[in-house]
Amino acid sequence: EFVMENQIKRLNRTLKYEGVIVDFYSDTMQMPDGRLAEWDLIHHRKGAAAVVPVLPDGKILMVRQFRNALDRMTLEIPAGARDSTEEETIICAARELEEETGYRSEHLDYLMTLRTTVAYCDEFIDVYVARDLVHTQQHLDPDEFVELEAFELDQLCEMIYAGIIQDAKTAAALLAYKNKYCIK
Repeated sequence: EFVMENQIKRLNRTLKYEGVIVDFYSDTMQMPDGRLAEWDLIHHRKGAAAVVPVLPDGKILMVRQFRNALDRMTLEIPAGARDSTEEETIICAARELEEETGYRSEHLDYLMTLRTTVAYCDEFIDVYVARDLVHTQQHLDPDEFVELEAFELDQLCEMIYAGIIQDAKTAAALLAYKNKYCIK
């Protein structure tokens, strides 16, 4: 049973839909005044990792891919779900980097942990920075079709501010990378 300091209590959790990556639950919650409320919860089964791939010239390697939820192409940093809940996110980040971009790195540095949509989803994404990239070969999943393009960091930041890049993990990771590594 979940209890918060302000006495919000979870009375019941019911699985409504079991998906491939996420499960959908309905939680019955008791408020501090005794009233009941139904809250949605999307449980992400594995968690994920993402990576900011920095090329030797300082440009950031980005992936362009179709996203079904938005019904359009997006520009994002490489990312993906862990193979299991036991897989370390740095291993996942290294794998996704090579699978999606065809580059690998022996130097992944932890940047941040994101909680994507805290109001109704427990997904987390650990973000890493990859430098000293070595070109190998892409290993895309059968349902992955991505295009690669390198951008100057300032150009990507302008795309965030212009609303072109709207993906939360990408915006947060790029701005955090700029703040941590590029602003003196």
